Amino acid sequence: MRLVFAGTPEVAVPALDALIASDRHEVVAVVTRPDAPAGRGRRLVASPVAERAEEAGIEVLKPVKPRDEDFLARLREIAPDCCPVVAYGALLPKAALDIPAHGWVNLHFSLLPAWRGAAPVQHAVLAGDEVTGASTFQIEEGLDSGPVFGVITEEVRPTDTSGDLLTRLALAGAGLLAATMDGIEDGTLQPVPQPGEGITLAPKLEVEDAKVDWTAPALRVDRVVRGCAPAPGAWTLFRGERLKLMSVGLVADRTDLAPGELAVTKKAVYAGTGSHAVELLWVQPQGKKPMRGADWARGVRIGDAERLGD
Repeated sequence: MRLVFAGTPEVAVPALDALIASDRHEVVAVVTRPDAPAGRGRRLVASPVAERAEEAGIEVLKPVKPRDEDFLARLREIAPDCCPVVAYGALLPKAALDIPAHGWVNLHFSLLPAWRGAAPVQHAVLAGDEVTGASTFQIEEGLDSGPVFGVITEEVRPTDTSGDLLTRLALAGAGLLAATMDGIEDGTLQPVPQPGEGITLAPKLEVEDAKVDWTAPALRVDRVVRGCAPAPGAWTLFRGERLKLMSVGLVADRTDLAPGELAVTKKAVYAGTGSHAVELLWVQPQGKKPMRGADWARGVRIGDAERLGD
């Protein structure tokens, strides 16, 4: 099939690579979000998908909005058979959905209908899911509600951050998307409607969602830290300034600390929660680089009864 691939961030690149490498299909163009400011100089930078496509000599389309008539006209000229999508980042209008003969097929990083939305991997970690996965489905006008072509499953490991889990899903999902294109092309794969039960939503996490509640149990604190890594990044307040929490460890045998209360030893720093303590393994003070929790504690000289939080 002639394919137009739509995607933007680094997590979409493995799928693009898998389709470029396919001997059954041709990626004739890529659709991605416009260049965005990045770095200290805030200069405009092309998306990872755009950079990979340009390296491969593939035409890159960067519509401000997918409903722009110039973009739709070019898509009609290209006349793709199918448009595979991974984390494109914009809603597709019906005018675009109707152009390819086999529609647009999305690789979504959850076992649909669970975790429909922008942040499925983060919500799976936050919820303590033991198993998640990826699904390919036919895009329709509803939010991640289209019929499903195929799925893969992936174990959520006890120490997984969202970044760890997403990296594995992106690699495994690339093979799923390529196989889905094969099945659509040879007519052996038909999408199955999603069940009406088990629907959960995964909206984008905002900075306030990543604020740690020290009255919550330690397991919840750990999930927030892992689920919000690398973005938006779990955080708390210390002496009125934001302290980013990059990694914590569960300390089941220490229950003597009040929520947020700090205790320092020669080699570690602990914080109380609503159940047992957690060890602050890696933190990042405002305006500084990440550091070990024990090094941070020594540097700030934590006093008696000092605590984290409001």
